[in-house]
Amino acid sequence: MAAYQIIDHIYDVVVVGAGGAGLRATLGMAATGLDTACITKVFPTRSHTVAAQGGVGAALGNMAEDSWQWHMYDTVKGSDWLGDQDAIEYMCREAIPAVYELEHFGVPFSRTPEGKIYQRPFGGHMRNYGEAPVQRACAAADRTGHAILHTLYQQCLKHKAKFFIEYFATDLLMDADGSCRGVLAWDLAEGTLHRFLAHETVLATGGYGRAYFSCTSAHTCTGDGNGMVLRAGLPVQDHEFVQFHPTGIYGSGCLITEGARGEGGYLTNSKGERFMERYAPTAKDLASRDVVSRAMTVEIREGRGVGPGADHIHLHLEHLGADVLHQRLPGITETAKIFAGVDATREPCPVLPTVHYNMGGIPTNYRGEVLRPTRDDPDAVCPGLMAIGECASVSVHGANRLGTNSLLDIVVFGRAAAIRASELVKPGTKHKPLPELVTQAALDRFDALRHAKGSAPTAAIRDSMQRTMQNDAAVFRTSASLKEGCGKMAGVAASMADIGIHDRSMIWNSDLIEALELDNLMGCALTTIHGAEARHESRGAHAHEDYPDRDDGNWMKHTLAWVDDKRRVKLDYRPVHTYTLTDEVEYIAPKARVY
Repeated sequence: MAAYQIIDHIYDVVVVGAGGAGLRATLGMAATGLDTACITKVFPTRSHTVAAQGGVGAALGNMAEDSWQWHMYDTVKGSDWLGDQDAIEYMCREAIPAVYELEHFGVPFSRTPEGKIYQRPFGGHMRNYGEAPVQRACAAADRTGHAILHTLYQQCLKHKAKFFIEYFATDLLMDADGSCRGVLAWDLAEGTLHRFLAHETVLATGGYGRAYFSCTSAHTCTGDGNGMVLRAGLPVQDHEFVQFHPTGIYGSGCLITEGARGEGGYLTNSKGERFMERYAPTAKDLASRDVVSRAMTVEIREGRGVGPGADHIHLHLEHLGADVLHQRLPGITETAKIFAGVDATREPCPVLPTVHYNMGGIPTNYRGEVLRPTRDDPDAVCPGLMAIGECASVSVHGANRLGTNSLLDIVVFGRAAAIRASELVKPGTKHKPLPELVTQAALDRFDALRHAKGSAPTAAIRDSMQRTMQNDAAVFRTSASLKEGCGKMAGVAASMADIGIHDRSMIWNSDLIEALELDNLMGCALTTIHGAEARHESRGAHAHEDYPDRDDGNWMKHTLAWVDDKRRVKLDYRPVHTYTLTDEVEYIAPKARVY
């Protein structure tokens, strides 16, 4: 420890991550008088929430009749009955006040002629329990996440929350009694290590899309919170459920929002056919994301892909007209020009399903508290630790997330975590002393990686991991590909022992940052492919060709996965919550999922 000077900070609560979830929690906690610190590895308005395009789902009913019960039904159906219905009820009910709260904070939503929040149709959102598409996505053009993120950051500054920007959180500080006492973080600009003590530590670190070769996620989406939790001996949940977005730009993976299809865009194959009518006769191009992604993949597999390699699909927007595109979809019109070289007002955009979202994550209850499940109590809580947003599994998304429910998830559960923290923590409560051993384990790992002298560069190991995941745990999965993938991933994980870091400095050492991020990604990738290999059914985003049907009798349960210090994966399971939170809505019983 003597080699590193450690600077101590004492707070009531510490939030790790400054995306939408982290900022909403930070704002809520600071506003209730808790001494709040937010640690973030990038400037808050550079967090990946800034890339969310299409909208935030809420049954406001501004454009057509709607109800939160219909929204709940669509979310349960979208989750393929793996979602916990108490949490889903909470989210869909709270969606309406949460969106009005965002409006009052200053989010510049697009407007109807009457001045109400504009809402567009979105995949899987239906009226009257699946009857026909409904306009439920509250949108700020096609830059909704950008609008929300900037507004929440301004509100945090107004409430005088303290930010530690460009600090990389390396490990949780876990006491011998199993409670979380805070985090160790590295100040990239100053090159110093900081120990943050807090009564509640909130992980809001985002997804782990970068475990795959092609994804819509920013390069910062490296599953840092998930990795920290696994190293602390806690499990992650349902990692095998990885959502592919149907419309990533071919070649770059950049996102074209589902809102493009909500505004009337449609997909065609090499024959010019609008093929979605064959796969989802009612919802067509607005079916759930996993349904559309698989349909596109089938078209390509059967030789009806477009382009010289017959390896992608066309998305048509040109018929909407330049005025509509520039008013409602300005961001993707620009993105298509830059990344695909096409003028969306005149020609179709080349698209391909691309990794977009992680349904699984750190298991929590609907208050944001992290779970440490036991055989006797599958809902047992880990004291002092919370998780919210994409790094968490509440689970409102189950096996497949509906579009717009991610922006909803971050604001609803960011707020819920703040409410729960204000109940659990009295401002200014004294901290008990932290045993030195707690910090030493985190320091030893940091120091070992910083001085690693192996022959394998971080980039080479990362590339092997990403390609293995892309090839063996993608849109369609087979027992053979998953088993082979588990073997390959074991080899890739073992190669971490041979990692080599060339830069030994402490100031903005990007070589070391990427190695730390890869360490986090490795745990995420291993738990994803092992969970998928073990799940002998098809459900939501997990399409297993050898087991094409959903099997509620054996598999309507959450996967729990632990990774030990030798990178071996252990699996167990916990029950799905088959009950609602109140008597205002009944449990929605499982049935066939068709659109």
